[in-house]
Amino acid sequence: MTTAIRTSGKHGALLIAGILMMATTLRVTFTGAAPLLDTIRLDYGLSTAQTGLLTTLPLLAFALVSPLAAGVARRVGMERSLFIALLLICVGIAVRSLPSAALLFIGTTVIGCGIALGNVLLPGLIKRDFPGQVAKLTGAYSLTMGVSAALGSALIVPLAQGAAGWHGALLMLMVFPLVALLLWLPQWRQKHVATVTGAGALHNRAIWRSALAWQVTLFLGINSLIYYVIIGWLPAILLSHGYSEAQAGSMHGLLQLATAVPGLAVPLILHRLKDQRAIAGAVALMCAISAAGLWFMPDMAVMWTLVFGFGSGATMILGLTFIGLRASSAHQAAALSGMAQSIGYLLAACGPPLMGKIHDTAGDWQIPLLGCALAAVIMAICGVLAGRDREIAPR
Repeated sequence: MTTAIRTSGKHGALLIAGILMMATTLRVTFTGAAPLLDTIRLDYGLSTAQTGLLTTLPLLAFALVSPLAAGVARRVGMERSLFIALLLICVGIAVRSLPSAALLFIGTTVIGCGIALGNVLLPGLIKRDFPGQVAKLTGAYSLTMGVSAALGSALIVPLAQGAAGWHGALLMLMVFPLVALLLWLPQWRQKHVATVTGAGALHNRAIWRSALAWQVTLFLGINSLIYYVIIGWLPAILLSHGYSEAQAGSMHGLLQLATAVPGLAVPLILHRLKDQRAIAGAVALMCAISAAGLWFMPDMAVMWTLVFGFGSGATMILGLTFIGLRASSAHQAAALSGMAQSIGYLLAACGPPLMGKIHDTAGDWQIPLLGCALAAVIMAICGVLAGRDREIAPR
């Protein structure tokens, strides 16, 4: 009855507005800094590998904090946990924007902790309070994240070229979590018990011994690795091919916008398929072709950016769908989700600094891009295996 009241009429509309506004903070506050990485590197005298840590630190926070999110929600409530997540993001943005290289890394880590809480708990809140509108709200959620991230990436370079500089540009990203905080304030009084049980489910040993579980995990995990390499280094890759900072920033935003499109298209296709082998292999190969294309035909970077964004976004949606389709129970689904997120973010955390180090050694982006293409082929194989119509055996 309480949930019905909270999700109807004005209360429901306010809750949805809060959810969508919170979704904007879960990507733009992290990826919005990517078009400025080269400027930050030069300003602080960082190596390419050190600069890659600005992408890696949030991913490590995702891997470490995600399994703890359910426990936090059980103690203080899901609504208050999400409010805390927004506060952490605001504090992290403020600290990151101060003129200090050490504070830049510390603030980035704090942002990652806040995003990790939101990433785990917000989908659970949607499932709990809007069980009949999960697909619709998930599509809106994905589209909102992509549009806001694209907007942030397109505007961040012009803002950095203004009087406030890149420090001020990073600080201006706080507008997203601040608006979300205001919209979320009415939810502070709510303290429902969280329904997510991923923290305990991480200890489900049967999941870690399942070949199918590893296929789903690697499909999601390799996609995370490739996505965060490309999203982190795309501006630098484009700059090395002669594009301007403004062009690189615009294409970085275009990439994130492209990742949102499958959120509306893929769910409409999935229910017509007997299994997901063909679509999983196809979208993964889109990532492979576009990563190689960025090196061999950089003049067509706009097309490769769109193809990669669509392929990576569709892979993520498919991977999340596999978690529900391949699990034989709710508990098993939570265990698989925890496994996939932990392994996926750990893989993703290795990507940017490793590829940055390879770039420093080789002097160009050929090996990193071809490495991403090869990893995407392996991801396609995992996707074909994970897309078979079967479930993980209950133990």
